[in-house]
Amino acid sequence: MVPTGPYGSWPSPIGAGLAASHDGHPEYVGVVGDEVWWTAPRPTEGGRRALVRRRADGGEESVLPAPWNVRSRVIEYGGQPWAGAQRAAGGPLVVFVHFPDQRLYAYEPDVPGAEPRPLTPVSAVGGGLRWADPQLRMDRGAAGEVWCVLEEFTGEGPSDVRRVVVAVPLDGSAAGDRAAVRELSDGAHRFVTGPRVSPDGSRAAWIAWDHPRMPWDGTEVILADVAGDGTFQGARRLVGGPDESVAQVDWTAGGQLLFSSDRSGWWNLYRADPDGGTVALCSREEEFGGPLWKIGLRWFHPLDNGLVAVIHGSGTTALGILDPESCEVVDSAGPWTEWSPTLAVHGSRVVGVAASPRSAYEVMELDTCTGHTRVIGSAHDDPVDPSFYPEPQIRVFTGPDGRETHAHIYPPHHPGRVAPADELPPYVVWAHGGPTGRAPLVLDLEIAYFTSRGIGVAEVNYGGSAGYGRDYRNRLREQWGVVDVEDCAAVAVALAAEGTADPRRLAIRGGSAGGWTAAASLTSTGVYACGTVLYPILDLTAWATGGTHDFESRYLESLVGPLAAYPDRYRGRSPVHRADRITAPFVLLQGLDDVICPPAQCERFLERLAGRGIPHAYLTFEGEGHGFRRADTLARALEAELALYVQTFGIDRGDVPRLELGT
Repeated sequence: MVPTGPYGSWPSPIGAGLAASHDGHPEYVGVVGDEVWWTAPRPTEGGRRALVRRRADGGEESVLPAPWNVRSRVIEYGGQPWAGAQRAAGGPLVVFVHFPDQRLYAYEPDVPGAEPRPLTPVSAVGGGLRWADPQLRMDRGAAGEVWCVLEEFTGEGPSDVRRVVVAVPLDGSAAGDRAAVRELSDGAHRFVTGPRVSPDGSRAAWIAWDHPRMPWDGTEVILADVAGDGTFQGARRLVGGPDESVAQVDWTAGGQLLFSSDRSGWWNLYRADPDGGTVALCSREEEFGGPLWKIGLRWFHPLDNGLVAVIHGSGTTALGILDPESCEVVDSAGPWTEWSPTLAVHGSRVVGVAASPRSAYEVMELDTCTGHTRVIGSAHDDPVDPSFYPEPQIRVFTGPDGRETHAHIYPPHHPGRVAPADELPPYVVWAHGGPTGRAPLVLDLEIAYFTSRGIGVAEVNYGGSAGYGRDYRNRLREQWGVVDVEDCAAVAVALAAEGTADPRRLAIRGGSAGGWTAAASLTSTGVYACGTVLYPILDLTAWATGGTHDFESRYLESLVGPLAAYPDRYRGRSPVHRADRITAPFVLLQGLDDVICPPAQCERFLERLAGRGIPHAYLTFEGEGHGFRRADTLARALEAELALYVQTFGIDRGDVPRLELGT
């Protein structure tokens, strides 16, 4: 007989510390010589990102010890932070961005006694000099160069910044001299990606865009000739524009330029001709690209034999091999439901990062000759009995106006407990960040932390989410704070109406843009009994007038509308101006080093709430920016969230530290 216990009271081996120690996943795979390298999270080492290599014997080792932190701050969300090459003599050479000072370093890990040496200077202006999407050019000069993106602050304001494609000498001459950095692009665009150079070295292509567009709104592919002295000449727009988002460009071994564009309403793959003509390689109503939140993401990678490795899908993603001649895609076999936008190729082998509802993100290798896929790095190792993992359901709900809303439902699940037959479970609606983002269908121990205790989770890919075509993304245009709130509420209400969730014990939770949706939901609906709001946007007007970083400083023009035209809309939707409408308890979690959603937003919101008698807690974390990375922070945040639900939903359990809710 399986013991009976009320929902939320079940014992669980998935503690907050355990979930926190498994936060994050490998990123930015690459091949150096015959080795696969990638970056990996280290929550228990201050949240740093390590650079890891897979040795010839199959073992893994960190290339750099703590406190080296391989992570770029370009556009604050960063991007490809490293590149490597095998020297003809002397072993591998790697260049990387170190997070604390954002300098570019060179390092030869197999040279005895070698230490990372800086290639770029430190700037005292604004946010300094930042670098991303590096590519080693060993054919340039005696020592070679690194071609990459430079983000250079020209003043103290968040938008006092310029970005250009540059060449950094590998001899270290630029370490103390900014003038030694050679600029390759003309600075005509506010945002650029790193250059992709044709196999013969004669041409370079990159992606560029300008305010007020975000990269999923419209970008341009810029093509330039590479002169004998390494300068770019005759830069011109090849494809793209204000209403076409090109997410990635790359060259085939034969010198053809491929790009992923949403010109059809879906990010599909095309071949470009130098004269401006294009050929569709695979026309499908699914995505072969995604939102360019970080510089240097890869959804496809050409192979030397003319085939193309592609990450594609709608809602979930798969790794496939595209034959451009037949337009056929053969997917790799396996249980994986999400492939991260990072790919590398070594001969006939493709390397990526994938996860499933039963396994965390792992570094994978596909042998295109045999079709066999295997784990080669960051292998998933069940920290607890996998019978405690939730069993997700892919659902489509009907929202206002009959629109479809996609969601992943994670019912409470425990191998050794059942709830009383007459009890319905509490549920927490999770609103993802972005908002032009997506909740992937993968194993997440933070979700399991709740479901294994008897609290259900509903991840909502509300209108505006990526992964379902441009029309679905565009549902949020000028409707942020409306469509996202309505879609989340529609899922919660539907779960209650069908008898899946307890209508009196519904909560909402989100971080960043999801924090906005959570806070906006608490101020505009009566659906939720409480809410968890992490590093949120709470004041649209302040955010749009110098209150955030440059990358997203004009984002609200598409999400809400131009401020000059709709000042009342900005005020009317902002939770900071609707604090008097909150009736439900909440917990507010904020990093004190957050420059994207600064603490001032939370402080202003709490000032408006003061004296209204609404139970709430405000927890801040030193050393944390936008999104928590340190294990102790992650664990404390999870415990506080669970405590809120225990206290609000009337759950009887004594193993949760009490959350002090002030009024």
